[in-house]
Amino acid sequence: MIRTRFAPSPTGYLHIGGARTALFSWAYARSHGGQFILRIEDTDLERSTEASVQAILNAMHWLGLNWDEGPIFQMKRLSRYREVAETLISQGKAYRCWATREELDAMRERQRARGEKPRYDGRWRPERAKAAALVPPAGRPPVVRFRNPDDGEVSFKDLIKGPITIGNAELDDLVLLRSDGVPTYNFGVVVDDLDMNISHVIRGDDHVNNTPRQVNIFRALGAELPKFAHVPMILGPDGERLSKRHGAVSVMQYREDGYLPEALVNYLARLGWSHGDDEIFSKDQFVEWFDLAHVNRSAAQFNPEKLRWLNHQYLRQRSDADLASLAAPRVEGDGGKLSSGPDLSAVVALFKERSETINQLAEQAMIFYGEGRPTREQLDQSITDEVRPALKELAAQFSKIEDWRNESVMSAVQSVIDSYKLKLPKIAMPLRVIVFGRTQTPNLGSVLAVAGKKRVLERLQEHFGA
Repeated sequence: MIRTRFAPSPTGYLHIGGARTALFSWAYARSHGGQFILRIEDTDLERSTEASVQAILNAMHWLGLNWDEGPIFQMKRLSRYREVAETLISQGKAYRCWATREELDAMRERQRARGEKPRYDGRWRPERAKAAALVPPAGRPPVVRFRNPDDGEVSFKDLIKGPITIGNAELDDLVLLRSDGVPTYNFGVVVDDLDMNISHVIRGDDHVNNTPRQVNIFRALGAELPKFAHVPMILGPDGERLSKRHGAVSVMQYREDGYLPEALVNYLARLGWSHGDDEIFSKDQFVEWFDLAHVNRSAAQFNPEKLRWLNHQYLRQRSDADLASLAAPRVEGDGGKLSSGPDLSAVVALFKERSETINQLAEQAMIFYGEGRPTREQLDQSITDEVRPALKELAAQFSKIEDWRNESVMSAVQSVIDSYKLKLPKIAMPLRVIVFGRTQTPNLGSVLAVAGKKRVLERLQEHFGA
């Protein structure tokens, strides 16, 4: 069975790069009828937080990336890592090392001075420690190091990058267990992937350099290798690695900014993968199409404008009722009073064609739920002596309308501008200013119809009497 995993470190929020890795891993499992495992790699004790764990889970739920097993926490598996380390020690494939940080720093300084690559020199390998008469110091807990092969090469086939080979002479004896018994990244990953029967390791290509070390550990354990697929990184619009300076990179920040999860999933799917020229597709369609063969080898570039465009397409497809439920808390958060205005679904229908995000939708909807009072300057500029009599007459005409809708409202407007020989913009702008406190709105008849007769008349009568 195909089994993939997503294994974030809870030292911060789930960012765009991690979300795409999770999406690709999830889609690969789903497209093959396999299983997707969520593992939390929480061995960075200083930086891991419960808040970060919850933020990751929230983001996964919001994106709709459901998992079959987990979340599995590494810190709850410490006894297992120690058991495997002891097995490797008993087989001569790992050993205890008592070198201090100061000793290691001095060793590397000497290597640099000789023009050598800084690396652990294997001094506590049992045969070398015996030859040098090294004695384990009392009271100092050791680390456990892997005995990396001294010669030969380590090779693996990357499903995206192709064959990769590196000489074992380039690798030193890495630490498997720290002195407190907590595994290092490379060791924990191998034990977890082995125990969880992970068939495909899909992750960012910042882990390519770790893979040869992990391959050697897998082989030392006599285990079959999973298949590796390293996804190229995501760059910002400026070609630099995506970071906070490029704007919101936390997945949940996009929710706060008014993006729809299906739009973000669609966009992430197209970051480094393609299916012909298809731009807009559902998550189900993505699962059906997804394969690793069409993941690009080169880095993807994040384009905020493209994401906004895509979000707009999804907004247009959503029902007015759905969008109203999403916009309502944002309107209220901005101080809008939904109870004092028209049905929000009707308002959404007016604005969704011109909104890229839920936040924009809510902001524009505020003309119906906020005070929307014009400034004195706006009134002076828009209500001229030329249009004042026409506006007063329009208030009288509006008061006679029994069936308040777009057509009847605009019929009254047309009658007045014909009588006073005015162009529509001459009366439309002051009307917008008086009723909404804005000079621009969607179609005049539509916004006046949605605003309702009561509000329109009240605002007009403030200036032109009953």
